Amino acid sequence: MEKIATRVAYGKTLAVLGEENRDIVVLDADLAKSTKTIEFKKKFPDRFFDMGIAEANMVGTAAGLAAAGKIPFCSTFAVFATGRTYDQIRQSVAYPRLNVKIAATHAGITVGEDGSSHQMLEDIALMRVLPNMTVLVPSDAVATEAAVRAAAKIKGPVYLRLGRSAVPVLYTGGMDFNVGKAIRLRRGKDATIIACGVMVGAALEAAGELAQEGLNVGVIDMHTVKPLDVDAVVVAARETGALVTAEEHSIIGGLGGAVAETVAEHYPVPVKRVGIEDTFGESGRPPELLQKYGLTAAHLVAAVKEVVRRKNR
Repeated sequence: MEKIATRVAYGKTLAVLGEENRDIVVLDADLAKSTKTIEFKKKFPDRFFDMGIAEANMVGTAAGLAAAGKIPFCSTFAVFATGRTYDQIRQSVAYPRLNVKIAATHAGITVGEDGSSHQMLEDIALMRVLPNMTVLVPSDAVATEAAVRAAAKIKGPVYLRLGRSAVPVLYTGGMDFNVGKAIRLRRGKDATIIACGVMVGAALEAAGELAQEGLNVGVIDMHTVKPLDVDAVVVAARETGALVTAEEHSIIGGLGGAVAETVAEHYPVPVKRVGIEDTFGESGRPPELLQKYGLTAAHLVAAVKEVVRRKNR
């Protein structure tokens, strides 16, 4: 299966969008080669701004450009895009609901050897809690292209979470991407896995393995963590009676938290959150880290069996 990093798809899509809309401008924090915004810089140097290692200033400048009618995309690593600039995002972007797109790469544990200082595992929680903020977590290159295009059309702040490592291309021939509407990839009756980002591929793999054991498990790509597709969650809870969430993020405050909150309010069923436990990461190769921190198809298989047992008690 072909593998493409979502950051690569972001860079290519951004360069194409620059041709389609001259109001799009791009800001980066001295990481254009890594975030792939260099693709935009090559084509539109007059609309690209390298702000240096000054992320807070970058977000403030983006807010000013948005107030002047531009559509700024801000890019840097996720740990800096959300952690170092939280006050500026809250006060200068989210509160006035300015049209700024924060496209953060190198999110999650699969940053790999850069270690815990660069493995941002709390960014979805930080962005999700902000009023007016839309949070998109695409699963592959095709979904990333669709998400970038959708972000450009949204009137207001958007957080777009992207990864460093190449991931399998799950969608072929395009996809039906609508902000706030989940994509059901597989129907089920025994349980449903609701996943985002890199974990969507693992969810499909797990569902395939479980089918061989006689369990019919649905898979939902929840590419929009905020606004969450509440209807999709409730329907899955009603139809299968057991849910597993999967994300390359802390189990606190991310997709798992959003789904658990929704289920608790609308249709209580057993829920198992698969993600990073309440801990920091460490340096290592991405596959090794995914294994150590419980983010593989095998871990999802075990989680599904657990919630099915709980459902049948």
